[in-house]
Amino acid sequence: MLTCGVRYAAVPLSLAALAGCRGEQPRRPNIIVMMTDDHTAQAMSCYGSLLVETPNLDRLAREGMLFENCYVPNAISGPSRACILTGKYSHANGFTDNSRTFDGDQQTFPKLLHEAGYQTAMIGKWHLNSDPQGFDFWSILVGQGEYYSPQFIENGDRIVEPGYVTDVITDKAIAFLERRDPSRPFAMLYYHKAPHRNWMPAQRHLGINDDRVYPEPANLLDDYAGRGSAAREQAMEIGRDMWPEWDLKLLEPEVLEQSWELEQTGDANRDDVKRANDWRASIRQFQSAYSRMTSEEKARWNEAYAPRIAEWHRIKDTLSPEELVRWKYQQYMKDYCAVIQGVDENVGRLLDYLEEIGELDNTIVVYTSDQGFFLGEHGWFDKRFMYEECQRTPLLVRYPKAVGAGTRSKALAMNIDLAPTFVEMAGIEVPADMQGRSLVPVLTSGGAVPDEWRTGVYYHYYEYPSWHSVKRHYGIRTAEWKLIHFYNDVDEWELYDMQADPHEMHNRYDDPACAAVRAELREQLETLQRECGDTDPDERVTEFFQGAAAL
Repeated sequence: MLTCGVRYAAVPLSLAALAGCRGEQPRRPNIIVMMTDDHTAQAMSCYGSLLVETPNLDRLAREGMLFENCYVPNAISGPSRACILTGKYSHANGFTDNSRTFDGDQQTFPKLLHEAGYQTAMIGKWHLNSDPQGFDFWSILVGQGEYYSPQFIENGDRIVEPGYVTDVITDKAIAFLERRDPSRPFAMLYYHKAPHRNWMPAQRHLGINDDRVYPEPANLLDDYAGRGSAAREQAMEIGRDMWPEWDLKLLEPEVLEQSWELEQTGDANRDDVKRANDWRASIRQFQSAYSRMTSEEKARWNEAYAPRIAEWHRIKDTLSPEELVRWKYQQYMKDYCAVIQGVDENVGRLLDYLEEIGELDNTIVVYTSDQGFFLGEHGWFDKRFMYEECQRTPLLVRYPKAVGAGTRSKALAMNIDLAPTFVEMAGIEVPADMQGRSLVPVLTSGGAVPDEWRTGVYYHYYEYPSWHSVKRHYGIRTAEWKLIHFYNDVDEWELYDMQADPHEMHNRYDDPACAAVRAELREQLETLQRECGDTDPDERVTEFFQGAAAL
């Protein structure tokens, strides 16, 4: 059954049954949602990654459940966060792209938990352009946040915290737990900036991957043959669109410390102006990030990146386009994976603290990301597309009172399922207007796919024209197939056989052999859109985005 769960209202699960308690008043479980920004399953060893070891995240998988097929409805930061909070799709919660402002007055799962007596906290990256509601304590990064000396808005007051952002967020999370009322359950959103662009490692991780040579994805040099304009016209290619200064830190200390202006000629063509503007933005953004370091931190940073900068100056004029992609990919992976190590260490810190205070086994610990990310697949970085690397997101759940250790599930899960799951596990009736489905039947069945579970997930991306130029599109992902419609300024369809072609290299939409499955998926997609209430996505969104070209 292809259901969004619009009419689904879970009967509150017996807390005694959930916790295995008999003859005593059960404790309501604590809840911690650990979320990172742009952490993809390809960079988690529990998902089979060869890029980086993540022992603390692996612990969560070893002691809980790993979801193999968890998907986001909209693969971009703010909208994905709104989906998690509300249990609703972007078109229903109103936060369709990062230029919107989240309506904090609407129903969210933290509000429901708070009303039910939970102590609630939001710590880290919020990125919803409005103040959090429903929390006893909140301390959020300003905008995207900074890696060094990050600025926070804490219960309305702006403060700057010295140190590295991943460590600081964990310090704040532990401090909240230290001052909580131990007689009441807590629910904490523990949201990291890392590993968001531009992937700046902690001081202790500078240079740790310098000697690594990372395996390249097979389609790193993808030429997009057989696919439409959406794949070709994006602006997220490692070779062409990854900025040397901002993304790869290829700026000498003397340049970073100086003040300068870029002059533009009035007769420059459009491409030249864009390149000049990108260069200027790249330098200024990195100068701003670098300036947040202490003098001691800058000295260590300069020493660590000096060999890369020297190599760049030695080779940059000699590389072929293919060699440039390969070189940039290696530098990208060195930094991205170093930042992931900081995340993993801090997840371990928080788990150890929970164990120390005796709350680990009474806490539902969830680890996820706001979406996946491209690590060189198709030659790309960033996200936004419905392609697997970014539509799919990691999801780990540890709660030994209900979830078997070392279990895995192939159930088609979505991040909108988290809100009804938390509400049900807290013993609260799940509101009928939540569009996600509680994962409790999956969690308590050893990962088996329940009867009448969804057989397809819906996706809709809206943010175009904007950063990275990924065209608007929607589609359906089933266990075996993926159907995508790119619309607005194009009308293009793509169809992928996910069993035979998991890397989505061969568009089968116009293949006569796929005519029957194409028609069936079109019908299933329309059914899913009706159930989700997204019945006229092309027309409605075109009207909704009047003037968006100015973004």
